Amino acid sequence: MTTPARLPLLGDLPDLEGKRVLVRVDFNVPLHIGIDGRATVADDFRITAALPTLRWLLDQGAEVVAISHLGRPADTRDPRWEMDPVRERLDALCPGVELGENLRFEPGEKRNDPAFVASLIEGFDVYVNEAFGVAHRAHASIVGPPRFLPSAAGLRLAREVEVLGRILERPARPFVAVVGGAKVADKIEVLNALATKVDTLVVGGGMAFTFLAAQGRRVGSSLFDAGHLEDCRALLDSGLEILLPTDIRALEPGGTFGAGGIGSRGGVKLIEGDLPDGWTGLDIGPDSAAAFADVVRQAGTVLWNGPLGAFEDARFAGGTRVVAQAVAESKGFSVVGGGDSASALEELRLCDQVSFLSTGGGASLAFIERGGELPALDALRHAPNAPR
Repeated sequence: MTTPARLPLLGDLPDLEGKRVLVRVDFNVPLHIGIDGRATVADDFRITAALPTLRWLLDQGAEVVAISHLGRPADTRDPRWEMDPVRERLDALCPGVELGENLRFEPGEKRNDPAFVASLIEGFDVYVNEAFGVAHRAHASIVGPPRFLPSAAGLRLAREVEVLGRILERPARPFVAVVGGAKVADKIEVLNALATKVDTLVVGGGMAFTFLAAQGRRVGSSLFDAGHLEDCRALLDSGLEILLPTDIRALEPGGTFGAGGIGSRGGVKLIEGDLPDGWTGLDIGPDSAAAFADVVRQAGTVLWNGPLGAFEDARFAGGTRVVAQAVAESKGFSVVGGGDSASALEELRLCDQVSFLSTGGGASLAFIERGGELPALDALRHAPNAPR
């Protein structure tokens, strides 16, 4: 298992006075487009998470240049994804740090092109990775620089590794994992990994319907992945305690749903048992939410990743809201993955009531699935200054 002690940390770097430091950050933040068409940062959580490292480097007398991606441009410059709004927010929070242009404007980034790596590190003396959210990507800016420069994990990245390593290696019991989201295919491997670690697995969101189908339940028009039906059945037969919804908040045939209720129409009904044809399950019901919450509150360790329903539509946000409140109230050690789970906590103003809020939803799941082995961490362990 990877631990911070095996990674080069900021204290392992040479004297930084007058040195140029390249810092890979994850400032892939949501943007708000105003009525005037101007983009501003809608949520600066990932920026503020990196500030302790950036300020530490500045305090050491370093010249600091941060680099990040934003959105999903097609390997070419796209004005919609230029870093200007992020740069404006960073300037307000941490003056003195330069922010480069969107890494994914360059095709060499995702391809881990050696020539692009060389262009990135030219003129720099030191590299710091403070981008846990993309630590599972073998991209040029993540795995390339540590081959050539003295390197270190940033304060936040090291803390992410410490926390996630702790809950995998020595969790307080009972260990409860709450996993939501849309598709079983996206999380089946991490579910299999969690099955060997946790005492109780709580499954909600769209992925729950493939599990329900594996039990022989009818799921109407809900999300269903026939290709992973046997995987779900194997988990259900494994002996692990798995909690699934017993009541569902469903949308009538022909209905629609959407963020903020925009474009939403159609009747909503609470259904116990099988869903009729044409009805779409979009949230766990109150009985299920209460049962999930009870288990969460009694946990010694709770890991939550993924909403329990279509949280963006208020009609289907109840289950996520109840479980989020239970995670916040839990007396155990609570870890919440980034992404939609973090957004739900932010909306409910509960971020400061959980033990640890990860900056990386996908990266935290990959960390669990791969037993702590991620490309970014492996690259840092092989840096010239890494502890031997």
